Amino acid sequence: MMIAAIQSELESLGDSSRVAILQRFFKTGPGEYGAGDRFRGISVPILRGLARKYQDLSLAEAGRLLQSTFHEDRLLALLILVRHYYRGDQVVRDKIHRFYLEHTRFVNNWDLVDASAPHLVGHYLGDRPNSTLTRLAASGNLWERRMAIIATFHFIKQNDFDETLRIARVLLGDPEDLIHKAVGWMLREVEKRETTVADAFLRTHYRNMPRTMLRYAIERLPEARRQAYLKGTVA
Repeated sequence: MMIAAIQSELESLGDSSRVAILQRFFKTGPGEYGAGDRFRGISVPILRGLARKYQDLSLAEAGRLLQSTFHEDRLLALLILVRHYYRGDQVVRDKIHRFYLEHTRFVNNWDLVDASAPHLVGHYLGDRPNSTLTRLAASGNLWERRMAIIATFHFIKQNDFDETLRIARVLLGDPEDLIHKAVGWMLREVEKRETTVADAFLRTHYRNMPRTMLRYAIERLPEARRQAYLKGTVA
């Protein structure tokens, strides 16, 4: 009954004029990474408000919502899970982390990954063994590989860059543009905090990086330095 009520509310909040725009933005056409996904046309701020409203939704109910065919329903479920995670004790956090990794097939677009992986994977792992990130980075699933690198955003915020650089090395040869963007983004976040660390990594690897990854990584550099990387003239 609770899920039916939530989905009824989501349906009422939908804006049909936004649906086509979102479908194009999230690449839902045949053969695209979000092929077949459905949208209601609800903005993220509204969904965050609903996550606060329904923050006491049970894990089982959130799991049902996560399996919805509608993109916004899945994002809402993940936002609720993140709230549950930070409000919970270690037993709750263990359960949510396991649940998340068992249901990655429903975390199937970049915004869903980005809203959840730093918390439900990165924060959870903390100083635990990094085998989870290694496994995700080696996955045949695009979204699991993105989880691996985006999860390291948590470590970056703690000024710990080792895992980001390690997973970035694993993903240097990845064929997917969305991984190139994610790795470049995380490298840029490292550069914001510790230029020398990012520069050492880039000088070693920039010639072998996909162009998109490199462009994202060097976006904030001074123009002369950025051009040197793009032209391959960095010493």
